[in-house]
Amino acid sequence: MGDQTEAASTGQTDLESAFEENKNRILGLMNAKKYIHARDEFMALNEVDAAEVFGEAEAELGIEMAVILFRMLPKDASAEVFSRLDSDDQLAIIDKITDRELGTIMQEMDFDDMIDVLEELPATVVDKVLAKSTPGERKLINTFLNYPENSAGSLMTPDYIELKKDWTVGDALVHIKKVGMDSETVYTCYVKDWGRKLLGIVSLRNLVTYDETTPIADLIVEDIVYVGVYDDQEKVSEAFTRYGFLAIPVVDNEHRLVGIITVDDILDVIEEETTEDIERMGGVIGADDREYLDTGVFRHYRNRFPWLILLMCSAMLTGLVIAHYELLLSDVVSLAMYLPLLMGTGGNSGSQASTLIIRGLALGEIEMKDAPRVLWKEFRVSLLLGASLSAINFCKIIFIDRPENALFVGLTVCCAQVLVICLAKCIGGMLPLLAKRVGIDPALMAAPFISTLTDTFACLIYFNLAAIFFTRLV
Repeated sequence: MGDQTEAASTGQTDLESAFEENKNRILGLMNAKKYIHARDEFMALNEVDAAEVFGEAEAELGIEMAVILFRMLPKDASAEVFSRLDSDDQLAIIDKITDRELGTIMQEMDFDDMIDVLEELPATVVDKVLAKSTPGERKLINTFLNYPENSAGSLMTPDYIELKKDWTVGDALVHIKKVGMDSETVYTCYVKDWGRKLLGIVSLRNLVTYDETTPIADLIVEDIVYVGVYDDQEKVSEAFTRYGFLAIPVVDNEHRLVGIITVDDILDVIEEETTEDIERMGGVIGADDREYLDTGVFRHYRNRFPWLILLMCSAMLTGLVIAHYELLLSDVVSLAMYLPLLMGTGGNSGSQASTLIIRGLALGEIEMKDAPRVLWKEFRVSLLLGASLSAINFCKIIFIDRPENALFVGLTVCCAQVLVICLAKCIGGMLPLLAKRVGIDPALMAAPFISTLTDTFACLIYFNLAAIFFTRLV
């Protein structure tokens, strides 16, 4: 296993080194105005690497030289590369090319990629594309653009293999040969009746292994997974993750097949949803899909400020609790030394629990009905953790720190530590479930919020226990 991992790592390194060499060679040729040689090197790249080289060319040589490089690509290759560029680079190219060139690029792109591009472009540019389209294409594009953002309808493509129930395998294979090159996938074919309602699917494996006279009706799989056109993209990504399909059909309210979503499109959605959850767990609200360095300072400020001001106000409660017990702290100064320890342990414990529950909710491993089981499990885990950490801490206080009234200080700190960990684990386990129940993203109930909340409870528990153990100071 180790040898395989090392080999894979070496292979990846070799690929990266080769790409860097190709990129530097292309940029050098463009800088030397050896355009023909640069074009040959550029065309040898796949569309993903070519898009990255375009970005590097724009950064190092300027947009004019980058567009020259892009224009040298054949129209089918230019469409593939264009669909891989970010929206800023796409707009930069559109500003430099003619409407005719733009129309050619759009016609060569896959339909779902074209819709993705049009959704990011200004209305004036979309109007240019629509003006170059046929009436039928224009109607279809407008239909797809009108689906809600982040819905299944906005992700799907109408380019799929459609079969009829009364066909034979031979008829189906002839049809696939005719339209297969323009379809998003040929591995799964969709059977509709004459009213466009989805009847089921037929796999290409069955079509090529059964006799050509076999009726399609005998091969239909009717028990299929599908999504609604208005379903949220997160639900769609969950279906792909759960079933491992290469494509999932999309139906309207009358169960008519309107398109399919393929796994390559949903990978972008999974990355987007994961990024969004990570940002929310870190207390960043309203972030978009732009890269960190491409996002302005003010936008970073706007995305982070609301959550920080909320947490700051919450932290004020902790300050009020500490101020309330100021007399106790002044009499037993050594208590203050262990307050950060308790607050940090509580925040970390709660964050651990919330992270695991948020992950379980995202993957569908945990549901609302599991709340009692989650609470019971977190309580037992917290008891074990609290007892272990408190035992270590008690020994440290008695034998190393040796404060005044060491025994009472040790009992206060360690008992508080057990209670704080138990409370933090239960809060961290329950808050994401509660958030999901009331329709809030569970990712918001993550580290910053849990830590701030548990800090307040840690202070209350600690000082109340101190008042009990040090009754002579009350």
